[in-house]
Formats: sequence, C-alpha cells, structure tokens
Amino acid sequence: MKDRILAIMHLPPPDHGAGIVGLFIRKSRLINQSFDIDYINLSTAANIPDIGKFNSLKFLVITKLWLKVLFSLLKRKYKICYFTINASGSAWYKELVLVALIKLCRVKLVYHYHNKGVVANANNRFKKTLYRFQFKNTKVILLSPLLYADIANFVSKDNVYYCPNGIPDENTVELNAVKKVEPIPPNSTVQILFLSNLFRSKGLYTLLEACVILKQRKLAFKCVLVGAEGDILVLDLLEVIHQSNLEAHVKYLGKKYSLQKNNILAETDILAFPTFYEKETFGLVNLEAMQFSKPVVTTNEGAIPDIVEDGITGFLVPQKDAIALADKLEILIKNPELRKLMGAQGRIKYENYYTIKHFEERMISIFNQILNPKYD
Repeated sequence: MKDRILAIMHLPPPDHGAGIVGLFIRKSRLINQSFDIDYINLSTAANIPDIGKFNSLKFLVITKLWLKVLFSLLKRKYKICYFTINASGSAWYKELVLVALIKLCRVKLVYHYHNKGVVANANNRFKKTLYRFQFKNTKVILLSPLLYADIANFVSKDNVYYCPNGIPDENTVELNAVKKVEPIPPNSTVQILFLSNLFRSKGLYTLLEACVILKQRKLAFKCVLVGAEGDILVLDLLEVIHQSNLEAHVKYLGKKYSLQKNNILAETDILAFPTFYEKETFGLVNLEAMQFSKPVVTTNEGAIPDIVEDGITGFLVPQKDAIALADKLEILIKNPELRKLMGAQGRIKYENYYTIKHFEERMISIFNQILNPKYD
C-alpha cells in the first residue's frame, strides 16, 4: 500500500515558478505512481497583478481553501503534508491558519520553499514566535544550500533537504546538433531575450538602460521582451522604450507560452535576466535558456549562482548595474563562438542536473527519507 500524502501547493494560474513546478509534480507519473497523493491548490490569485492583493471575494476563496484542507484532513489519514508555504507577506498569515489545522490533526509537515524572506520578515518578537510555531517538528525542502541562511534561525540542517528544480526538455535540437551549426557571421544582429513577467525587480528597466548603452556603442542587436503585465504596465513599458529611442532595437511581444515561447527561445542568442527580486530563489527561465543551449547573463540572487556558472555557462553581473550588464552583453554580441561554447556548456549542465527526471527522482527520494528514516 502506497503512503498517503496531502499536497497543498500552488498551481497555475497565474503562471509563476512555484505554480509551474507544482504542475510538474501534479502531472508526474513517477511521483504519483510512488505515492497516494491528494492535491489542493494553494493559489488564490486570479492573475499576476492580483498576487498579494486582498478583497472580499478573495477572502471567500481563502475561507473555502481553509475548509477544503480541514475536510481533507478529517476524511483521510495522511502520513505527511507537503506544503509550498510562502516565506512572508499577507499570504504567509493566510497559510499559518493551514499550518495550525495540520498540526492540530497531527500530520507531519514538509515545507517546500520556492521563495525566501524568512530572515527579513522575522523582525520582531511576535513574528519570531509565529515562525517558531510554524517550523516546530517539521522538515524543509530548499532549492539550494545557498538558501539555507534564510531559515537557519529556526531549522537545523538535519531537517533540511535540497531539491533543485527541473524542467521538461522542450528543445528538439540535440546537443550534438549544436556543434554542427555553421559559424555565425561576426556582423549578424544578435537577439537578446528577456523572458519574465513584467516586474521592476526582475531588472527589466536595468536591461533597457543597458540597451541604450549597447546602442551608443553601435552594436548590432535586437532585444525581445516576453511576459505578462506585473507592476509594469504595457503602456508604460512602451513609453519608456519610446523615450529611450529604442523602438528600432527593442520589441515587446506580450505573453507567450508553449510552442510560441519555445520558438522564441530557439531563435534567441542570449538570455538576459538581471533580477534583483528579493524573494528570487531559482529562476526557471535560466534552465529554459540552458536547455536551448543559450548563454545567460543574470545576477547572483538566491540560488542562481548554482545554476549559471560565471564565465562558463554565462555571466553573473551586479544587480541594478546597467553598465556591467551592457559590458557582458557586448562580450557575447561580439563573440559568436563564445556564445556557442557557453550555450553548449549550459545544455550539458541542464542534462546532468536539471531535467524533469532528475527533479522527480530527487522528490521521490526526499519523500521516502521523510516517510521512512531508515530509507537509503
């Protein structure tokens, strides 16, 4: 008989890292064949701009979520509850109610963090007390050892497991085929891609500043922006592009998913992801670029240095530094063979560590270790 697990986790919509990974788990044949899992969607936002906002309708949705979890706990006996809890913010308070219900029903809790902010949020005695309650007698899954410091005040290393994200391979071009690509003419127009929801903290405006610098340096490039509205509205974005006189170099393509997104990645030369989002932990977009053999220029936020090796699979630049970003983009624009080499190294790293099978096997192993301490 398979061990029974209650999974309370984010599922799309809206589309963001935690929800996408949650969907991978929900659809995973390997994971669902290994355990008897009941799924409850933790998401209460209708879209990206709705995240973090509160109104009477959302309160009803949250209340329904609380009741659904309670009824599930009363109806079935679970060995563990897998919970992709938020680290802070209004959602954290909402989810603490669920923590109390789960603890009341004496079900072992396993938190899987896809964001960070515990150490910053635990800034007074009241919040520290809540965190001590939350973490007492629990296990935690993190995306990288680089993120342990965020919870170190409340969780010992013995109760922490590490599971980097993985994604399905959407690239139909084999790695060996990359080596057969004809040399790229030095004067070709290089395409830079920004692939993320439109938030200031994802470094979009820093990238536009870098594009102004690249234009001043008379480099041949195009910059494509792909993503849904966040705290940057499309009209405001287009106005900034216009005021910066970048219409000939920068184009916003809107939201793109599945095949359309993959086609854009295939045609891209460089991914630029200059994030300074304080809750950034991983950046799935980095993996998406690496599976398509593209070099990545990003920052050292969260676990990103685990994924993007500076000087090998791309470059890490200081946050909010448009000049440094432009300098690294210029190196790649001027060196097509370096782009190919870094892209190929990224593809190898993706295949060795970050495929969906690697992720599934790591999750199964972690669940088994928690369910059976003698498991090896």
